[in-house]
Amino acid sequence: MRTLTTSAHLEADTTARVTVFDPTPEDEGFVSLRIGGELLDIALIAQPGTADALRALARAAEEAAAALDQITEIASDGAA
Repeated sequence: MRTLTTSAHLEADTTARVTVFDPTPEDEGFVSLRIGGELLDIALIAQPGTADALRALARAAEEAAAALDQITEIASDGAA
């Protein structure tokens, strides 16, 4: 990744969209992964050769989702 640090809160209605930009004579093509909501969109641009970085991001997102599931389970067990 290059040089942007920011934070945003994911909400239940957060959307994700992938757009493929095919190669042209001027560039080798790329993929845009856009994550958005009502007020903000974040676009991650991935060029050929960066598929492993996207896979690592997907694994980290799965890990984070599993942690949230555990937190939710613990919270609902405590509320019972």
